[in-house]
Amino acid sequence: MKGESWGLIIGISIGVIIGVLLAISGLFCIRYRKKRAQIGNSSSRRAAAIPMRANGEDSSVMLSDSTIGQESPKFALESGRPLWLEGPKKKNFTSVSGILKYSYKDLQKATCNFTTIIGEGAFGPVYKAQMATGETVAVKVLATNSKQGEREFQTEVLLLGRLHHRNLVNLVGYCAEKGQHMLVYVYMSNGSLASHLYSDKNEPLRWDLRLRIAQDIARGLEYLHDGAVPPVVHRDVKSSNILLDRSMKARVADFGLSREAMVNPQASNIRGTFGYLDPEYISTKSFTKKSDVYSFGVLLFELITGRNPQQGLMEYVELAAIHSEGKIGWEEIIDSRFDGNYDVREVNEMAALAYTCINRMPRKRPAIRDVVQVLSRITKPKNCRKQNRQALSAMAEETSIDIELENLEYQIPDKEKVEREDSFDSTADRSEV
Repeated sequence: MKGESWGLIIGISIGVIIGVLLAISGLFCIRYRKKRAQIGNSSSRRAAAIPMRANGEDSSVMLSDSTIGQESPKFALESGRPLWLEGPKKKNFTSVSGILKYSYKDLQKATCNFTTIIGEGAFGPVYKAQMATGETVAVKVLATNSKQGEREFQTEVLLLGRLHHRNLVNLVGYCAEKGQHMLVYVYMSNGSLASHLYSDKNEPLRWDLRLRIAQDIARGLEYLHDGAVPPVVHRDVKSSNILLDRSMKARVADFGLSREAMVNPQASNIRGTFGYLDPEYISTKSFTKKSDVYSFGVLLFELITGRNPQQGLMEYVELAAIHSEGKIGWEEIIDSRFDGNYDVREVNEMAALAYTCINRMPRKRPAIRDVVQVLSRITKPKNCRKQNRQALSAMAEETSIDIELENLEYQIPDKEKVEREDSFDSTADRSEV
């Protein structure tokens, strides 16, 4: 009896312990499921609340997690949070716009073991990659010795995944393996604007092409300032950050400095490129949209003169402004490589616009949307003249056709008259016979 009672006690104790363990496990499972559901809901709500403009036009669309594209040698990401928030155990991360992940092995093969370098900046080297699918992309690799690279990598993945515009360099994927962080972009076959302005390997850009490039850049910045939610301040607008595709359409690139400005507009350290920096930003360390406008004004003068802002461009401009009074006479500083092939009116109007953009008082600078409108008006008369020439040419062709028809109509009666005369002569001859 005693042995049976002891066995009963031991059995009950083991059962109680097992029950307690099961209850604790169940509680943890319930809490884990609830936490996962909350994360998923917050992620989807965040995604649904981001309005984007289609190609920078007035129409708007809502992007969400359902915008994930097709998978090729890449695979769609599943987590709702990035790697640096999940911790080291997580292998994949995604942005709300469904950025695709490339494997390190695929990118290594596509870049011939990272030997096809096409450029290098503060972020790190950029390689041209030929993917197995046949597509050509640009791979930006985070420099291992870059102090700011980790933050810039997080910035670009979170930010560029949401921004899509025909005048922005679009992010198509990323890689985060083997301690390497890489960004995969659409490949711009004609390189940077700076390479076309200063390299002897490329032909000098025509005036009408520079004017069109200025419009493309302005539209890209307009989308960042007024089309993106929240608005984005680029902070590093310069000619080397403007890339040209195969049709020479300009796209704004390199958003590595943007996110910090959104989170902390008064960052303690000055970031950007000297020569393009807003003097107000240097003195107050407060960067705004008007600071981007200042940098764009410098870029406009760079297009007009073909001079590097880091080699005394602004001093050159200020001397010219004394004689031109900021309105006319800017053709004195025009790029000599044009050889007179430019429109003086367009040069003066574009330079006058650039001069208002670099005003030392930010409140007197135009908003980027106003800059876009002014640039459109500058090219509008030329388009009207072109249309008028085409219309006149068409009218001339129609007139020429009408004249030919009239001549033909006049020629037909003459022919009939000749035939009648021949017939009369033959009749007379027969009468004489």
